[in-house]
Amino acid sequence: MGNSKSGGLSQDLLDDLKLNTKYSEEELCAWYHTFLKECPSGRISKEQFESIYASFFPDADPKAYAQHVFRSFDSNSDGTLDFKEYIVALHLTSSGNTVQKLEWAFALYDVDRNGTISKNEIQEIVKSIFNMISKEDQKYLPDDENTPEKRAEKIWDFFGKKENDKITEGEFIQGVMENKDILRLIQFDKPQKVQERLKEKKQ
Repeated sequence: MGNSKSGGLSQDLLDDLKLNTKYSEEELCAWYHTFLKECPSGRISKEQFESIYASFFPDADPKAYAQHVFRSFDSNSDGTLDFKEYIVALHLTSSGNTVQKLEWAFALYDVDRNGTISKNEIQEIVKSIFNMISKEDQKYLPDDENTPEKRAEKIWDFFGKKENDKITEGEFIQGVMENKDILRLIQFDKPQKVQERLKEKKQ
């Protein structure tokens, strides 16, 4: 998968990514080589990102969820993911520690990026997650989780919030860390599965 030469990857960026992810210089250069091959412009558009997701969920509709995941990783809101944003995303969803993953999960649920999560935002993300679960698999969900509305209600009730309350990032992270059931319900591991399959595809 290419050699260890940076091939246009600046040393500053390499050092930054080595410091903030678990990847070695050789791995980062290999990823960069693959990234440029797939995206010659050096950026992934939202449409390309959606297409990647769609290829892994042929029996479902991942478009809405892919858009939310893309938003959460597009740190400068320019409508594309550059190599740094892509690698940070890869690291967070596959090997980041629990708090890092939950910080990302909070960003995913904070649709309007105002620093808090509302019940409507939870419903929006949960609905997009349900679109990715095939109708067949939905049959096996517990009765109190088998619709987006029920699942969102279950998450909201756990945090003990009134209808119009908000959840802060601190409350979100602490709450999920204290309850593994909520960790399962928010299903923030989906991107990890996609990234693992991406890795297999590119090797």
